[in-house]
Amino acid sequence: MNPNPTLRDKKKEATAYALAEAAFELAMKQGMDGFIVDDIVQQAGYSRRTFANYFSCKEEAVAEYFMGSASKEDQNMLFAGLPPDATPLDALYKLLKLQFTSEFLHKLRQFVSLANQYPSLEPYILSVFRRLQTAAQEVLERFSHGRYADGYTHLLAGAVYGAFVPILDGRMNVLLPGEAGDESSGAMPFDQYLNSMFAYLRNGF
Repeated sequence: MNPNPTLRDKKKEATAYALAEAAFELAMKQGMDGFIVDDIVQQAGYSRRTFANYFSCKEEAVAEYFMGSASKEDQNMLFAGLPPDATPLDALYKLLKLQFTSEFLHKLRQFVSLANQYPSLEPYILSVFRRLQTAAQEVLERFSHGRYADGYTHLLAGAVYGAFVPILDGRMNVLLPGEAGDESSGAMPFDQYLNSMFAYLRNGF
């Protein structure tokens, strides 16, 4: 992403997001089979031609809604709050706290649930996670300034982001922020899961 976006860049980003948001809202209300591209452009207030400039299909537009959300963390805020002796693991923990807000986690779980119902969306789940993971790797490389071996940041980001998939697809019983659960459910609060995961990483499994 351009660190100094021009007004034109900002307009293009706003257009893409408006189309993606309309696609996501229609998908949640009507299912992937319940709308077409014409419905997206009508809801967002753009033309079909404009849609074609940004997306190849409605599935890509739905996925972009999450990719856009995923790339808005403030890296300057991340680096400003880290102590001088912070490790890449500390930086990644803080980045996750910035990226995985309550709102974003709930939207991501909705996306995974939607993809379970509509297989045409499944390839785009991987795209969302790849985007998140790539952003994390870039942050870690910028943070570490070459102090660690090649591949270390890739392995670290891959291990951490891979741990989120079973939460989002329901294979692990984890309560997202704001969700209530009774004691009999055995669900683990999200922050507890995150801290446990990082404890394993810090202790080398």
